[in-house]
Amino acid sequence: MNYDYLIHIGILTAIYMINAFSFNLSLGYTGLINLGQMALFGFGAYASALLTRLLGMNVWVAMFIAGLMTMVLGMVLALPALRLKKDYLALVMLGLSFILYALSKNWISLTRGSLGLPGTVKLFKSNLNFLIAAILIAIITYVVLKKIVNSKLGLVFQAIRDDELSAAVLGKDIFISKAIALGISAFFAGVAGSLLAHYLTFIDPSIFDLSQLVILLSMLIVGGLASLEGTALGVLAIVLITEPLRFIGFSPVLLGPMREIIYAALLLIILIYRPRGLLGKVDID
Repeated sequence: MNYDYLIHIGILTAIYMINAFSFNLSLGYTGLINLGQMALFGFGAYASALLTRLLGMNVWVAMFIAGLMTMVLGMVLALPALRLKKDYLALVMLGLSFILYALSKNWISLTRGSLGLPGTVKLFKSNLNFLIAAILIAIITYVVLKKIVNSKLGLVFQAIRDDELSAAVLGKDIFISKAIALGISAFFAGVAGSLLAHYLTFIDPSIFDLSQLVILLSMLIVGGLASLEGTALGVLAIVLITEPLRFIGFSPVLLGPMREIIYAALLLIILIYRPRGLLGKVDID
């Protein structure tokens, strides 16, 4: 295990953490079943890559605008479903994943289809500098979301999660609160996707792969819903448990299935012996 590889894993862990933090805001704190989290993540990656490639935009500005674009996309598509049962939001956001995958694969003049977008501007030439930046952005994400969930708005989010009808009776605007929660979550998902694009300097339609959503859900369930600290532990646990498989001697063909087996085993253990995860505040329904 060399130094460069550890930096690489550190960068990916920080990016996963940002995305997982944002996912916990919508799912854990507000109770919104958002199955399009990876779609928002992938949209942010493509948006930032295209802004820098086609418009020559500064990378930092592109990342922020990509986050805003992702926020708008998530809210606009989910607004009609937010007035209905939670299942409809899940279906709408899941549909978003399939739509964006199809667009990224077939809008060849813009995305180059399955060939992907190479040559995306890198945020830093040095991966060590990139790691420091990614960690700082993860910390900023944690601090911002922590302040939000501890604010009056955050208490409204949690009231909606626990009992939507009671929150409405108390005069809380359920519709607007849900939209705000989803918008904030989508913004940070877009920023995380943008970071990945400007680290790998290449993206393709596989970024919308639903298997990545399973990994993200595993991180949240292991760490616990409605706990940002638990989310951080969940991300670290999944990474630290699965990455050593590369050095045990498994062939590349078996590596993927072995990881899936570990994810499934971890989820079963957590659901049976610790339904709230490591530091979760609500049960996993």
